[in-house]
Amino acid sequence: QVQLVESGGGLVQAGDSLRLSCVASGRTFSMYTMGWFRQAPGKEREFVAAVNYNGLAPRYAAFVKGRFTVSRDNAKNTLYLQMNLLKPEETAVYYCAAGRSPYYYGTTSADFGSWGQGTPVTVSS
Repeated sequence: QVQLVESGGGLVQAGDSLRLSCVASGRTFSMYTMGWFRQAPGKEREFVAAVNYNGLAPRYAAFVKGRFTVSRDNAKNTLYLQMNLLKPEETAVYYCAAGRSPYYYGTTSADFGSWGQGTPVTVSS
């Protein structure tokens, strides 16, 4: 089982940037797809971004529209999410997730078997 610890959330103003990090431990990080999801108050969890095992094929939700960048450093067992031009409606708890199967690249919640505790992001208007 992999352990995931997110950090980097906080309170920012609309238009600001944040960089989230997620450190993984417990298994070979470089073999698994990693992803970011978010859950706003009263809403279902939604996919934000994911990156395959070698970091060369990022995928994003449509609402990202070039504002977010997902990346990974396999030498540091760390996943990142750079978020720019944040909007108030993006206030949510952001979760890091690790893929279930080595090298498989899916982006639905069911494709991820391990989750972090989440880091809250609040964007004020």
